[in-house]
Amino acid sequence: MSDQISLVFPDGSKRDYAAGTTGRDVAESISKSLAKKAVAIALDGELRDLADPVEDGRIEIVTRTDDRALELIRHDCAHVMAEAVQELWPGTQVTIGPVIENGFYYDFARETPFTPDDLPKIEKKMKEIIKRNAAFTKDVWPREKAKKVFAEKGEVYKVELVDAIPEDQDVKIYAQGDWFDLCRGPHMTSTGQIGDAFKLMKVAGAYWRGDSNNPMLTRIYGTAWAEKKQLDAYLNFLEEAEKRDHRRLGREMDLFHFQEEGPGVVFWHSKGWRMFQSLTSYMRRRLEGEYEEVNAPQVLDTALWRTSGHWEWYRENMFAVACADEEAEDKRVFALKPMNCPGHVQLFKHGLKSYRELPIRYAEFGVVHRYEPSGAMHGLMRVRGFTQDDAHVFCTEEQLAEECLKINDLILSVYEDFGFDEIVVKLSTRPEKRVGSDENWDHAEAIMTEVLKTIEAQSGGRIKTGILPGEGAFYGPKFEYTLKDAIGREWQCGTTQVDFNLPERFGAFYIDSTSEKKKPVMVHRAICGSLERFLGILIENHAGHMPLWFAPQQVVVATITSEADDYGRKVADKLRAAGLSVGTDFRNEKINYKVREHSLAKVPVILVCGMREAEEEAVNIRRLGSRDQQSMSLADAIAMLADEATPPDLKRKRALA
Repeated sequence: MSDQISLVFPDGSKRDYAAGTTGRDVAESISKSLAKKAVAIALDGELRDLADPVEDGRIEIVTRTDDRALELIRHDCAHVMAEAVQELWPGTQVTIGPVIENGFYYDFARETPFTPDDLPKIEKKMKEIIKRNAAFTKDVWPREKAKKVFAEKGEVYKVELVDAIPEDQDVKIYAQGDWFDLCRGPHMTSTGQIGDAFKLMKVAGAYWRGDSNNPMLTRIYGTAWAEKKQLDAYLNFLEEAEKRDHRRLGREMDLFHFQEEGPGVVFWHSKGWRMFQSLTSYMRRRLEGEYEEVNAPQVLDTALWRTSGHWEWYRENMFAVACADEEAEDKRVFALKPMNCPGHVQLFKHGLKSYRELPIRYAEFGVVHRYEPSGAMHGLMRVRGFTQDDAHVFCTEEQLAEECLKINDLILSVYEDFGFDEIVVKLSTRPEKRVGSDENWDHAEAIMTEVLKTIEAQSGGRIKTGILPGEGAFYGPKFEYTLKDAIGREWQCGTTQVDFNLPERFGAFYIDSTSEKKKPVMVHRAICGSLERFLGILIENHAGHMPLWFAPQQVVVATITSEADDYGRKVADKLRAAGLSVGTDFRNEKINYKVREHSLAKVPVILVCGMREAEEEAVNIRRLGSRDQQSMSLADAIAMLADEATPPDLKRKRALA
């Protein structure tokens, strides 16, 4: 064994050190000030304790201001929370406490579950522990010692965790003062480095190991950041996200609801259904002249799903159905379709196709059903029954690049119409488990790589692109379109997927120029993805304040006095004749009360009518989110609002006419 190690630093320089040199030793050899700031090292990209001996490799000294230190801050904060809980409530068992996105959690076993009222006490105790600035130290214990110590402490879950550690891995114990826990690490050097930019967020129930057959534990969630201003920004973000929650806005705007008898399926109210139909109508118009709209059956024999491969690859997410009548002649098992593609292959196969007919583009607003665990469902964002704006293009290999670019232009144009201008397009390449030859994958990935370069070049850098290695579908590579909303959240919506699998499985072919049968290239395309989810994203992006052309109710006509009701009806009729969605409010209530109520319901425009407006054939315009009022003649108001209520695609069409 060599008595020297060689380290490479970020600037490319190299230094030799004696074997057994720790990360702290390396930091001190560079400068005392760096050693004071250091909280960990990264050796060949892997975070390690500062006290660990280092080996040959590329080394980086990680300070608390390094982005990578955030994971350590959260990990350390979780340990401090666990210590605080056990100091406050002796006998509580500590189980698992990982770092998660934006924070951490720990699961606790306690006879009396924790409540939100306990969080301030725990936070106060955590601050005390952090002030102690106890050093984090690591020790490796024999497996039997670890089990014995935890068993004597009554930590039965820890004993089980020790048993679960593979035989070839060390049993690591991290201590902070007198408190210790089983942990893989790494950690910073002391609790004081955590700082005060943390907050406990909520409590929830969680089964041990995620198994409903196991005991229920209490999970405490927290968030932690390097600086207080980052914590404040995150809490403000959460507050803003809560205001925009589409489930709450759905109630306020009277759009939809869910109920226990139909878990994961939407009960659309009239206003919500109007929005849904507006989205469908818009998408249908965008497909005119390019796509043939079709409709495939909702229920199909499982034999078809076996042929497609979905029964093998996707069965746990499918709903199987059979006739409820046990005496029925037809004993076959059917399945609700989880996707539309096999049905579209059947449509392509119906009748002989020539290369001259290609590309053939089928579009369907198809209702599909997929099983989602009850804990995963989330309003419109994740449901069991939804509508896809699905399409499948059957083309030749020579047409593939052009078709992908056409799809790209359509997707980007749709997003722009709905107010999304920050888009990322990523190419997902072959996964480990896949169908199709390497030759086919090489060919498809080469084409899509060139298309990706063209997308970025044509956008002038406005569209960001990237690669997702190994994230492709099992049947082919794909583009994923991710859009950013008004508060910076990213949503993956659109997709373009090349499929080697289905045409071959179903024996689909076309006749080429030499009168030979040839397998078509099949491209799956979605823009919104799920119409329900896209509507949820739109509601949250606009905080319910929808652009007039897409609002479920565009205008409410409200009268100040009952003497103006007849004029209010006249105004409403003329607005409806101009194509607007109009409600009326002739109740015997104060006008400010009416305005406040319709503003809460996110109606974009309220036209207030009194006797003065009736005499002058005018209206008083009040817009959502503005305290300003605008008086205008009825004719001018109708012309202005009718123009605003015209969808952007129809405006473009009229401009070209």
